[in-house]
Amino acid sequence: MKPFNDQHRELLFDYSLGLTSESETTAAERLLAESHEAASLYEALRSVLVPLDALEVEPCPEELAERTVLRLKETSRATSQVDRPQELLSAAEVGGETIRIPFWRNWGDIAAVAAVLVLFVGVGLPTLSFARQKYWQTHCQANLANVREGFVNYVADHDGRLPSLAVGAGSPWWKVGYQGPEDHSNTRQGWLFVRQGYVSPEKFLCPARRVEGKVSFDRLKVEEYSDFPGRKFIGFSIRIGCPQSKENDWTSRKVLIADLNPIAEELPTDHSAEVNLRLSEELLRSNSRNHGGRGQSVLFGDGSVRFLRTRYTSFSNDDIYTIAEMSSGCRIRGYERPSCEQDAFVAP
Repeated sequence: MKPFNDQHRELLFDYSLGLTSESETTAAERLLAESHEAASLYEALRSVLVPLDALEVEPCPEELAERTVLRLKETSRATSQVDRPQELLSAAEVGGETIRIPFWRNWGDIAAVAAVLVLFVGVGLPTLSFARQKYWQTHCQANLANVREGFVNYVADHDGRLPSLAVGAGSPWWKVGYQGPEDHSNTRQGWLFVRQGYVSPEKFLCPARRVEGKVSFDRLKVEEYSDFPGRKFIGFSIRIGCPQSKENDWTSRKVLIADLNPIAEELPTDHSAEVNLRLSEELLRSNSRNHGGRGQSVLFGDGSVRFLRTRYTSFSNDDIYTIAEMSSGCRIRGYERPSCEQDAFVAP
């Protein structure tokens, strides 16, 4: 194991605030198990942060929170030459990015930084929550951009063509993780990029999403699978195309992938089951749960990735999580397909 260093300290600070991704969380927990110095530092950080657990979060306008975060960044740049934490306190300015602390020299520094954090959070907890949301959104969008890069590389290596799966109009798109010979779930398209080494499997996970049990690809032999090993191994929904369409244009502004469709949360995990899900008003209104219902990251064919606060794109009145025929009270069977390419539908 490498000597305990500044990168380890920064990792533990992020871990203390719940700002680490899944892989960073695993690294932090391994560090705590192996290093007495790391365990001591984490215990000291948590002892200072414990009072924050009792604070009640109140709604804060996102525009105000965003301006506050930008102001903090400006303050960070203005005070970047100040070495002593005591001077920061006397100046009543909170420096540093939300998830990076540039000065670590002794326990006095650590205590001072923690005290600044407590003072800041005590008067601006909603702002910290907003910063955490932005942190996860940025990581989520980075994963989608990485998936897009894998698509582009695949197309370049295959004469401009994307993989074609023989998915019929009556195929059950909801059977994520099905390893039989039939091409059922449309997630097999994404897994093909993983099998052939174009995209790392963890890039198909939204880091903001919490799943039961740890998801690890470390010992997974991807070539032995025809689809993602299970639903928890993919945090996004992939576009289901119109069966009659011959289009193969992945460079337009059409939706390709988005945070997990709310409908997917209600689907069975047993592949022998039948889907008979009644579409409610709530399912019609809900954003993806990946980001706590605040919105969803969406990858477009032109390579852009945006965080949308509604289920509709800015240039169309099309709900990306349903097809045109779906309405409140109708039944979803799990084999529906859009009737045209203009009807975006990402699932499951």
